Amino acid sequence: MDKKDIKDLDSNNINKETNREKYCKNCTKELLEELIELRRISKKLDAVIESSYDGIYITDGNAKTLRINKSYERITGIKKDTLLGKTMYDLEKEGFVSKSGTLVVLNNKRPTTLQQTLKTGKKILITSTPVFDENDEIEMVVTNVRDVTELMRLKEELEENKKRADKYYNELEEMRKQIIDRNCVVVKDHKMKDIYVKAKRVAYHDTTVLITGETGVGKEVVAKYIHKNSKRNKKPFIKVNCGAIPENLIESELFGYEKGAFTGASNKGKMGLFEVANGGTIFLDEIGELPLSMQVKLLRVLQEQEIQRIGAINTIKIDVRIITATNKDLLLLSKENLFREDLYYRLNIVPIHVLPLRERKEDIIPLAEEFLTNLNKKYAEIKKFDYSSYDLLYSYDWPGNVRELKNIVERVFVMGRDDYIKEDDFPDSIINEAKVKENLNIKDEIWDIKKASAIVEANLIKKAFEKYNNVRDAAKALNINASTFVRKRKKYEDEGYLQ
Repeated sequence: MDKKDIKDLDSNNINKETNREKYCKNCTKELLEELIELRRISKKLDAVIESSYDGIYITDGNAKTLRINKSYERITGIKKDTLLGKTMYDLEKEGFVSKSGTLVVLNNKRPTTLQQTLKTGKKILITSTPVFDENDEIEMVVTNVRDVTELMRLKEELEENKKRADKYYNELEEMRKQIIDRNCVVVKDHKMKDIYVKAKRVAYHDTTVLITGETGVGKEVVAKYIHKNSKRNKKPFIKVNCGAIPENLIESELFGYEKGAFTGASNKGKMGLFEVANGGTIFLDEIGELPLSMQVKLLRVLQEQEIQRIGAINTIKIDVRIITATNKDLLLLSKENLFREDLYYRLNIVPIHVLPLRERKEDIIPLAEEFLTNLNKKYAEIKKFDYSSYDLLYSYDWPGNVRELKNIVERVFVMGRDDYIKEDDFPDSIINEAKVKENLNIKDEIWDIKKASAIVEANLIKKAFEKYNNVRDAAKALNINASTFVRKRKKYEDEGYLQ
């Protein structure tokens, strides 16, 4: 090897050394940059963990505590210095936590959520999630922590309020049953509810009650309701139809007679209905039909609380509450000398007027349903009204009131062709009158123009919506915009024109 070769070799070695130095410097620089980047990312992750409103608790694959954020300290009231470095086995054993989500995850290798009670008494909701390494082994467990102490308090308050609401509801329901349902009374209309509240109030006292109202409105039902809610409810309730008893028999029916009092009288005599009702209630229906001669004797019964049998010398003390009813204007009859004015005022201490069915529309459907239910039970059938029947029932005025409604329901029940009672199952007279009413072609009546317009407009809105089944098309058919349609529909629903 000559000097030239040695020189070249030295030169190559120097170049290699120089390149190695350059490479090492580059590697160091890259590693430094990566380290700086890792520190920057780590700092950001620290900021994310610490800024989380939820608590974060991190352990390694052996359940050893690695990291706890400030929110965990805030939520639990436990300082992280107390927990760092300790395993969840120890913390669970020492009672710091009731049950460790980390240990559950290490056992089943699946995320788990559970409620945890801490040593401080706090209740927290935790979700523990496993983090796996490249060998599918659990490297860490990250637990998210939320404070549910306040939620639990609110839940307890909610449950308490629910219990209280249930209690009030049951009490109100019991009161409602006492006021409305005690005698199988079906009442939905608010005006009729007020009437039954009044009846309930007067039931506690033995004062006389005069029940007025059209034929078939249910005056007897109100009278029975008063009796059922009175202190006399264990005693008899005797109904007397004053218009159905012949005039020559009414005195003996009401007051009874002694043996041999008149030709044909029983040898044993007979108790009158007032005696039969002793201790209870006697209901004198159609009191306006009572003959004037009997009115005088009834007035004496009211004033003296005693009766005298036909043919008897002595009087009999009785304890009877008297409720009367009529569909006539007794005051007008008294002015025509057909009814004693003093008896009228003695009977009319507490007047109760039962509304006709046309003035309590909300009762029509419930009453019809009640009658239909009773018929289904009686005959073991399952008939129902369809929607066209409901419209007809509601539209018709029911001049015969509840009695007419009951009779018509029985008729369509018997004559209906299938299990659904439809509009065409009803008598033509009812269908035709309802149609006339619906179209406002009502003879001999003057209607308030605003009310008539509202009925027509509400009916058009109802029909349009039923036909198109959406607001946009229904509004278009009526040549109004959708918002106007919605507003008017809501208005008429609130005012009762849309049912």
